Amino acid sequence: MRRGLPPHAFDGRPHIAIANTASDLTPCNAHLDEVGRSVANGVYEAGGIPLDLPTVSLGETQVRPTAMLWRNLAAMTIEEMLRANPIDGVVLLGGCDKTIPALLMAAASVNLPAVVVPGGPMLTGTFRGAPLGCGTDVWRLSEDVRAGTLSQAEFLQSESSMIRSKGHCNTMGTASTMGLLAEVLGMTLPGVAGTPASDSRLLEAAHVTGSLAVELVATDRRPDAVMTRASFLNAIVALAALGGSTNAVVHLLAIAGRLGVDLTLDDFDRTGSGVPLLVDLQPAGRFLMDDLYRAGGLHAVLREVRHLLDPAALTVTGRPLLDHVGEARIHDPDVIRTFREPLREDAGIAVLHGNLAPDGAVVKPAAASPHLLRHRGPAVVFDSVEDLHARIDDPDLDVTADSVLILRGCGPKGYPGMPEVANLPLPSKLLAEGVRDMVRVCDGRMSGTAYGTVVLHVAPEAAAGGPLARVRTGDMIVLDVAARRLDVDVPASELAAREPAAAAVRAFARPDRGWQRLYVETVRQADTGADLDFLIGSSGDGVPRESH
Repeated sequence: MRRGLPPHAFDGRPHIAIANTASDLTPCNAHLDEVGRSVANGVYEAGGIPLDLPTVSLGETQVRPTAMLWRNLAAMTIEEMLRANPIDGVVLLGGCDKTIPALLMAAASVNLPAVVVPGGPMLTGTFRGAPLGCGTDVWRLSEDVRAGTLSQAEFLQSESSMIRSKGHCNTMGTASTMGLLAEVLGMTLPGVAGTPASDSRLLEAAHVTGSLAVELVATDRRPDAVMTRASFLNAIVALAALGGSTNAVVHLLAIAGRLGVDLTLDDFDRTGSGVPLLVDLQPAGRFLMDDLYRAGGLHAVLREVRHLLDPAALTVTGRPLLDHVGEARIHDPDVIRTFREPLREDAGIAVLHGNLAPDGAVVKPAAASPHLLRHRGPAVVFDSVEDLHARIDDPDLDVTADSVLILRGCGPKGYPGMPEVANLPLPSKLLAEGVRDMVRVCDGRMSGTAYGTVVLHVAPEAAAGGPLARVRTGDMIVLDVAARRLDVDVPASELAAREPAAAAVRAFARPDRGWQRLYVETVRQADTGADLDFLIGSSGDGVPRESH
């Protein structure tokens, strides 16, 4: 018997898999083995049998060409292993950006009783006495290096100061956002999301979660009963109030697609655009994740927007989300603002349409420069990431602060994998003049830790025949976030008659084997979540054939 289990381990006790994305190559998740041991203790205590299930691990800082290329693969492999193995329920351990989305996609598709333990953010490090936001300050300080105001040696020193402890990025990047939204979706023990990775209370919550997993099996409480449309709309409200990552858009759409929940890109605008920003965290503000935790955490934020939340949405406890918000309070009003005195009004993700984005594009007003949210300027076009790197710092590049930088060939098919390059670096000659933001347009994504007036997720992408492929340098680009428009000022007949730029077409990915070929041939566009077409929907937990 495996691990020397006694016969009574098989007398009807629930067998709980611990799907663990720990890996030394995913620094954000390296501590999840310790978390998993606490989960196992909780499972045992409740009468279940915990079973380790190592899964695909995706680290943003290590995986090439981009971790997003592998999100769907991770979700598919986890789904198949959950279905193939004789288990009754699962605890999902994730942290780094793509791991919680992949785990939730898998859990949605197989629909076994499931619960998430987010790995939590790292503690705040300091450089020259000032706190550092992991990710956000990398972007800021790297621009200082390119502008000549910070040496390379000092930059490396700041980087080593930034990673003070185990855990994922301590800004409101994608990892923090998805950990928090997993709780808003109802898929975590209430109160655990946002707990710092080094905090002993994370291990306490992991232990309780293990016991909860046994209860989920006993009550047959499954993801499709928890993650309903109401839950997703609540997540959109929370995304706006938190100032969360634009990457949450593609992840929430993909998870909803696995469940058959009717969620569209425009729901993000309809539900979230009028929600104020309440959390003063980088990249949209000043503070960091351990500040949010001490200031009252997620529940204090949700209490401020509770009138916007659907009270019917349930959690894995079987009780509504709002029941758990209860008496949460703001303990530091500098970090968490009240609904009446927000950091910024109408801060939700804005969804743009127009002749440059027929199926939509997104922008995060909370991280943008207000004066650029309505802008008209000439395009400076880059046909690929390589083209960008080759020319962006050319002193002869014809570019001004009014120009609109366009990077194409970075969507799901074109790269492939939709990399985080949409917040393309500013030309060094403009940085030297003091310019720190410009309008940028891309069919790729940007890091949740990034900032700037960046229009991203343009759909359809250039490689899928989108009009972005037909834009030329010098065309006038018109951005009007208030009107929800992104247009190129070219007559419709002329734009339609243009051939896609030859240099862009040459740069599009054409993999001939393996996962990348399967991905390019079957991936859908960003406006639906960039999942594979044959993975949409749920297959349940049944195994149709038995070989033993």
